Amino acid sequence: MKTFLASFCMLLSSLFGCQQKGGGFETLSVTDFADVIKDPEVQRLDVRTVGEYSEGHIPGSVNINVLDEAFASVADSVLQAGRPVALYCRSGKRSKKAASILSGKGFKVYELGTGFNGWVAAGQEVAK
Repeated sequence: MKTFLASFCMLLSSLFGCQQKGGGFETLSVTDFADVIKDPEVQRLDVRTVGEYSEGHIPGSVNINVLDEAFASVADSVLQAGRPVALYCRSGKRSKKAASILSGKGFKVYELGTGFNGWVAAGQEVAK
């Protein structure tokens, strides 16, 4: 029983410890994401490929491909520290990876859970 309790405590500690250390990130619905990006202080980031971005994106977003090996260093040079970041990908998978990287660097991150597909399906504005 002691071993189980010790293991359980270590698991909880690692889960919550990582979340606090990196600042975590918040996954939002389309409606909540749209509300967050109304704030001009919030930086908009599309983490899809250049090809996907060129086919359509959320207005005002910049594009940094999370699959690029240089993602973290490019993000450091493009994004302003101290300002929140609202990011998205196509369906919500790659954005979680990007959100984890950026929150680990100290950014306050909002991630669109359903991705750009959900944004389009909800009838939100798209730029080309």
